[in-house]
Amino acid sequence: MIPTWRLRAAFARRLSGMYGTEVPAYTTLLEVTEEVNGEVARRDPDAGRLGGIERVAAERHGAIRVGTPRELRQAAQVFAALGMHPVGFYDLRDATTSAVPVISTAFRPVEPEELDRNPFRVFTSMLTTADRRFFDAALQARLETFLDRRTLFPPELLTLAGRAERGHGLVPEQAERFLTLAVAAFELSPEPVDRAWYRELARVSAVAADIGGVTSTHINHLTPRVLDIDALYRRMADRGIAMIDEIQGPPRWDGPGVLLRQTSFRALDEPRAFRAPDGSVTTGALRVRFGEVEARGIALSRTGRARHDALTAETDRRLAEQGTGGPATRQDVARALWEAGFPRSEHRLAAEGLGYFTYAPAAARPRDGQRPPADLAGLLERGWLTARPIVYEDFLPRSAAGIFNSNLTGHGTRDTARTGTPYDAHRLAEAVGRPVRDPFRIYDAQQDTSLRRALDALGAHEARRNLCPS
Repeated sequence: MIPTWRLRAAFARRLSGMYGTEVPAYTTLLEVTEEVNGEVARRDPDAGRLGGIERVAAERHGAIRVGTPRELRQAAQVFAALGMHPVGFYDLRDATTSAVPVISTAFRPVEPEELDRNPFRVFTSMLTTADRRFFDAALQARLETFLDRRTLFPPELLTLAGRAERGHGLVPEQAERFLTLAVAAFELSPEPVDRAWYRELARVSAVAADIGGVTSTHINHLTPRVLDIDALYRRMADRGIAMIDEIQGPPRWDGPGVLLRQTSFRALDEPRAFRAPDGSVTTGALRVRFGEVEARGIALSRTGRARHDALTAETDRRLAEQGTGGPATRQDVARALWEAGFPRSEHRLAAEGLGYFTYAPAAARPRDGQRPPADLAGLLERGWLTARPIVYEDFLPRSAAGIFNSNLTGHGTRDTARTGTPYDAHRLAEAVGRPVRDPFRIYDAQQDTSLRRALDALGAHEARRNLCPS
């Protein structure tokens, strides 16, 4: 048997090879990423603190877009064969001023040991065809009819995916066939695009056109992980690759790196075949695919995330007050706010309950009969516990929308007088046909398990009652 995690690793490698062939600038991105990671690893002995260097080198996330719940359920079946589960609900419709009518989740491994083996993720967005801010009733009906006629994933692929999920892997011959079909499902199709239909959807949203204006799906971007995203951004520009205007996410500062920072090179004009109303086929170009890169930091608790969101909102307010063309950049404003309003060390992040960590008894804790402190800050400060940060494995809706938005050819249209169709994690779970896991609960469980074990090993009974009451 080829076990699930090896299927996932093989799929990620093959997908990366395919995408590099289709989008050569992605290969340049990988080269620069490897160069930067090697330099950071050589100069920083703690470079693997947020995941070992081997894991970082292999790490990728992809992004795809589908049109209907049926397509989303089928994508979920393919990813389930790879040990990837839907985690998190992201509503990109209101995360940007441009028209991005999608809701999203991320399919990824959830167990720490599975993430260590291969942390491949696929950010998967579904078109919200019933949202009247973007689609009137007539366009919705035509769009859904178009989507219902197409097949993104062949029956043989879905059959093999179901077998792999049930059996936790596949025999070699079946594994090879599954991987071949799965990679092919995400290749860019050579089938001509209906020019008039694509343009009609693009007037509403470039994202809607990319999803509903073609007969297939494709990898929209593939993302390696870099240990110094600012250095990579500069080097890509030095190589003549047009990057988006700024790095998305928290600012670079002297304190702990948290959550996720992302950037990308701009979508490239790619030759595509177009079909005219008279049936003739001509060659044109579309800009829909790009190369993204990410730097991952420490996962934040709900309280820490609220602090992050408040600082982001204050950054927006100050920039708006300054006006376009003001002297301070977003990075300048955000950095000053973070330095004033966010813990400047991992120790304080842990002690204040703002970040997620795994805990272990210190190797050289006091052994002179002292009783361990009853609070987390005391246990850390007096050397009873050590804290290791938990990597943020998920995404930020604002950053995802910012990447989408910066690579669009136009802002599209949105009827702000109408109310958007309500979506939440429960409704997304109904669409995907599987539970959508709450990322906070995943991090909570990992931290809580480690803390209980550490406190039991220390005999810290009072701290155990205070910190792990349930």
